[in-house]
Amino acid sequence: MGTDEKHCLCCGKVIKGRTDKKFCDDFCRNSYNNEHNSDANNLMRNINNILRKNRRILKNAIPVNAELIKVKRDSLLQKGYQFQYHTHFYENKKGQTYTFCYEYGFLPL
Repeated sequence: MGTDEKHCLCCGKVIKGRTDKKFCDDFCRNSYNNEHNSDANNLMRNINNILRKNRRILKNAIPVNAELIKVKRDSLLQKGYQFQYHTHFYENKKGQTYTFCYEYGFLPL
């Protein structure tokens, strides 16, 4: 093959087969993607876990078939909600700012 040889992005072995192959086998493909798609460090992983927990707490606070409810701040705190972690804000036409954790939001009253 000479200079046209392609090497596996994971293990470096020479790849045989299709010209657009990047990995020698499924194990190398999975290993490479798992390594490159994982959270790079503990800080990101911890923040993502907090956001998921906050979302779950808000979701569980809303009864089935209800869109809006009132929940006391202390109730959310007792369940472990961390108010400093959220995904975005939304300001309505009245100028009220809602804090969201993914698709679930609240308006501090």
